Amino acid sequence: MDIARIPFQIHGDSRGMLVALEGMRDVPFDIRRVYYIFATCESVRRGQHAHRTLTQLAVAVRGSVTFLLDDGSGPAEVTLDDPASGVLIGPMVWRELHHFSEDCVVMVLADQLYDPSDYIADYDQFLREARAPAYPEAVAVAAWPGR
Repeated sequence: MDIARIPFQIHGDSRGMLVALEGMRDVPFDIRRVYYIFATCESVRRGQHAHRTLTQLAVAVRGSVTFLLDDGSGPAEVTLDDPASGVLIGPMVWRELHHFSEDCVVMVLADQLYDPSDYIADYDQFLREARAPAYPEAVAVAAWPGR
């Protein structure tokens, strides 16, 4: 699985630092939704789902968190602990967040509005969909005995 880390441009001086994120410039999509996760206990696991079509960019704006990411070929872990970079999570990637630092704040930028039908909350169902052929009807036609 190819995990894309996105570095952000930092602007700052003796007064402090600033990172600006603009859709289709710093973020590789138009931003349609922003949410953030905070006050999460270290032992809690969040996420535990995949999205069929949604793309997200996650940033630990404070503290640290570990993401377990799986595209169906096996899991990989990535730790976010730098507010000047994020991880791009495309469609059909299972995600679980764990090992939250006490001060962790994770901001997530999404390319779509909230849609409950886009979620896959069962890991086995996710694996079935992730491993399915891209064009199941083409496979069915090719396997048809009358051909």
